[in-house]
Amino acid sequence: VGFGLFFGFMLTDIKVVRKFVSIIVLISLVLCLMTFIKPLSIEKNGARRWLKMPGNFSFQPSELVKFAMVLFLANYFDKQEKIIDPDEKTVFPCVIGLLCFVGIVLAQKDFSSGIFLLGIGILMFFVTGMKLVWIWPFLLIAVPATILMIVLEPFRIQRLVGWLRPDQFASGVNYQSMAAKRAINAGGMWGSGIGTGLTRINSVPEIQSDYIFAGWTEAMGFVGVIIYFILLGFFAWRGFKTSLKCPDRFSAYASFGCVSVIFLQSLLNTMVVSGILPSTGINLPFFSLGGSSIIVTLAMCGFILNSSRCEESSEKSLESDEINLETLSYL
Repeated sequence: VGFGLFFGFMLTDIKVVRKFVSIIVLISLVLCLMTFIKPLSIEKNGARRWLKMPGNFSFQPSELVKFAMVLFLANYFDKQEKIIDPDEKTVFPCVIGLLCFVGIVLAQKDFSSGIFLLGIGILMFFVTGMKLVWIWPFLLIAVPATILMIVLEPFRIQRLVGWLRPDQFASGVNYQSMAAKRAINAGGMWGSGIGTGLTRINSVPEIQSDYIFAGWTEAMGFVGVIIYFILLGFFAWRGFKTSLKCPDRFSAYASFGCVSVIFLQSLLNTMVVSGILPSTGINLPFFSLGGSSIIVTLAMCGFILNSSRCEESSEKSLESDEINLETLSYL
């Protein structure tokens, strides 16, 4: 399914993809709302974030929301750029849309994904050159709301206290992070070998999903960590280069958002596993177990590759223009 969407978004014309943005947004929101219907959803650890699928499969709509939100913001920002009269320009609908995406994910008790979506949205505001005056309302609402949501949930306070005191609560809230650190230390310089990282699946909770980086580090060691970050850096460099050189604003904004989602989510996950940040539910793109994540990640990669073709076509058009100018000058 993931590769099907990958090739679909890579080969479909960007203009056609843009026509379906509203449908993608509507589908993502409807799927999120369906998680509140008990017969249709699955509850795990006190949260309903997954929809029942045929067979033994499930789908997490909040993963699709990441892609839908990026396409929505890119589409709207591009429309605003084409408005000549500055008095007619407004980002109010964009603000409302972003808050809807964030709010519906937070309602699923997915705090980390909701805050991550808000951060990506604010980043896209900066990149598109919107006035900073629109950012302050976000911060004035987001900061108190974040503090309130942490205070209202005791387990979030426990995670925060455990992160501030990593040497304490080793058998309680810090058990997962301490076990992950032991797995990382066990990797040493060269690691224990490919395929051995999941041997701690019983000692590190969720090592196959949110804490897969600990398994990778144990198996591949410090050298494997360096290789991973080289690959991640190369992916980010090529992706951001594509978005900066793409002549089509919608493609540029959307590809920037997609690369930011994958790159920043990867950094956040590795920082959580390493103990730099408090424990969250952010998974590691391309690596963590979970079909919803890999499906949406591959779809975003297909869109990024599609945008890179816009870059190539613009370079070819510039080369042809230079050839025409040389021919005219010769004549």
